[in-house]
Amino acid sequence: MTQSLSHLIDGELVAGRREFDVVNPATGAPFARCPDATHGEVDAAMGAAARAFAGDWSRDEAARRRTLVAMSEALGAAADEIGRLVCLEQGKPLAQATGEVRGAARLLKRYAEEPIPREILREDQKVRVMVVRKPLGVTAAITPWNYPVATLVAKIGPAFVTGNTVVAKPSPFTPLSSLALGAVFRAVVPRGTLNVLGGSDEVGAWMTAHPQVRKISFTGSVPTGKKIMRAAADDLKRVTLELGGNDPAIVLPDVDAAQVAPRLFWGAFTNSGQICIAIKRLYVHERAYRPVVEALAAMARQVKVGDGLEGGTELGPINNRPQFERVQELVDDARRAGGTIEAGGAPLARPGYFYPPTLVTGIGEGVRLVDEEQFGTALPIIPYSDVEDALAQANRSHYGLGGSVWTADIARGEEIAQRLECGTAWVNQHIETGAFAPFGGMKWSGIGRENGRWGIEEFCDLQVVSTRLA
Repeated sequence: MTQSLSHLIDGELVAGRREFDVVNPATGAPFARCPDATHGEVDAAMGAAARAFAGDWSRDEAARRRTLVAMSEALGAAADEIGRLVCLEQGKPLAQATGEVRGAARLLKRYAEEPIPREILREDQKVRVMVVRKPLGVTAAITPWNYPVATLVAKIGPAFVTGNTVVAKPSPFTPLSSLALGAVFRAVVPRGTLNVLGGSDEVGAWMTAHPQVRKISFTGSVPTGKKIMRAAADDLKRVTLELGGNDPAIVLPDVDAAQVAPRLFWGAFTNSGQICIAIKRLYVHERAYRPVVEALAAMARQVKVGDGLEGGTELGPINNRPQFERVQELVDDARRAGGTIEAGGAPLARPGYFYPPTLVTGIGEGVRLVDEEQFGTALPIIPYSDVEDALAQANRSHYGLGGSVWTADIARGEEIAQRLECGTAWVNQHIETGAFAPFGGMKWSGIGRENGRWGIEEFCDLQVVSTRLA
């Protein structure tokens, strides 16, 4: 078992008074220990962040930009070490884990260059009226287990460049990479500006209700997002909630099945399907249905599922036992509802939480695998004859994060895509997002937007400065 990592509180590494096990999903066994923050440690982190915000940090934009560049360089230098931690605690293949860390380092540098909007509404001989952005204060950043480094950096970047301070808490399933991130950043960030706490979900609840927090940025489940919204209401904290998705993909009859199948497959199963914007429901026109199903099934049977540290692994395990059991439960429920398993359909006979890519046909609305977010390696494939019916089914959901249309007719694809009720709509691709395109959802999929200038706005208050010149 590896040595425990520490909290980062007020510029110091703090071992913590209590700990819990961290499990490697490829073995199902603990491999490390994580500190579990106490009320006192949460208070200490919040106090440190509040003191740092009250100092020069919130006023010295140039220094903040230099800090983000230094963070980018430090994270890039530590990418191999932290990437290995991501692989061990999250399960994804090592190359993808290291790529996540390197991408996060690049994102920090991009935020160092992102302008903070400032507008002059009126300027004449008598009056100048400006709109400026002011930081909110202490930010509680709570992150999920599917992309632990990328999601944390996507919150730190805009929070820092705008002058906020951060208290971060990663998922208890993947805390180590975030704690390691804190240890790396400790050398380059001003004391108290960044604090990282390990802990259970209870710690996140303490953070969101804490009186010194003015902003909450959360990525995770819909039920937890709703709880955070309620907690934030008492003192009107600002919130950004990036929640779940049940993304539909609509395949029109004019596609070449062999050509689109690889993109559909990886749109559904990248990171073992553990992506909020993965394809979760696949609607295929009846004329293309069997060719698409057969092409996807062939890929599902050939892909290498295994330990992320093993060479050639393309898909790792499901991250944790509750999610592993949920995927099994949803597939078993679909089977009982009359579904046909075209590929996969049972856990691999080895230690760890391995469930192969599973394709299910013969089911539709009213079956849990279609109606709920599975967040794993199971995909329902549903035939349709009329695109209007496919659109209606696609939109008949509480979720509205992403969706896609697949066709040889680009103009028609874009027209249909814009009728999807979702924050991001793709044509002939899925998952791909630009780091500086606004990202977020409609309906239950969230509130607010991340990335680029839209993400910057989430961490600011507007102030009008009106000056009489003569």
